[in-house]
Amino acid sequence: MSRITTRQFQPLSDNQIVWELMLDNYAPRCANGVAAPFFEYALTSSWMDRRFLYLDRLWFDGDRPVGFVFYENPVSSVFFHLRQGYEALADEMAAYADADMPGEAGEKEFVLFPGQKALIAAAEARGYSLDRAEDEMMLDFRRGSLDRPLPEGFRFVPPGEIDAVRMARCTWKGFGHAENAPFENWEAEDPGTPWNPQKSYRGILSSMMAPPPHSTYEYNVVIADEKGEYACYSGMWWVPENRLAYMEPLCTIPEYRRRGLAAAALSRHYRRMKALGAEWMTGGGNEFYRRIGYNDAMRWLFWKKKAASGGERA
Repeated sequence: MSRITTRQFQPLSDNQIVWELMLDNYAPRCANGVAAPFFEYALTSSWMDRRFLYLDRLWFDGDRPVGFVFYENPVSSVFFHLRQGYEALADEMAAYADADMPGEAGEKEFVLFPGQKALIAAAEARGYSLDRAEDEMMLDFRRGSLDRPLPEGFRFVPPGEIDAVRMARCTWKGFGHAENAPFENWEAEDPGTPWNPQKSYRGILSSMMAPPPHSTYEYNVVIADEKGEYACYSGMWWVPENRLAYMEPLCTIPEYRRRGLAAAALSRHYRRMKALGAEWMTGGGNEFYRRIGYNDAMRWLFWKKKAASGGERA
């Protein structure tokens, strides 16, 4: 380990380094940490709080990246990637995250995955214990399929014909902005307000005009109604190195929910990505995914500091 060095993450130059580390470190069900699109999607989205990116830290063995500590949303949620064979760095990474990553006492949580055994042990050694576990559904293409039809009166929009303004309006409404619609998604801004092009869901609109480096927007699915208005949108990041179809994000506008549009969009993803050699597709934690045919899951483990004597959080 004599060649190990560290430095802080640099947003304009280190995205490719992080992407390659996460590709190399990937395991089925994301057992060794989140898939590569997770970080890049957050980094290029409007909802990301970028004020603390300077705290994200990389570990190197010579020029080779071997570790990464970073946050997503909220900033107090800390994630880890540790290359196999470098488990001896786990305690150093956990110590850094505990001392220097964002989050007040009792608020900060380490988000870990079942394959990150060295990091789990390091978290426990520093007084963290498992607070909760959550499953996010995945589709194992080798054991199941999706075949939900597109409802009558709707059509798939060819990728080359997708209109940015219609897309912005769809995501504005689909993520909770529609007038008088219940606000159920933390990504939204100004919930309950009518469509306004000046306040569009900038994360989607800007990323269409200037896509993130590894985005694969040619595999996105957009569904329109008979009038041409966009009713459902499902994004797709194809990661051939990991045979992973990373679905993010997914939304349906309120007036067309519970009509089968999201299931039809995911079924279209399944057909397209299976033909390319995908073996897994991500989903979400909602029971909807299990109901339409998702057959596996990735488990997220949330660790927090144990209570100190006197009832206070350490």
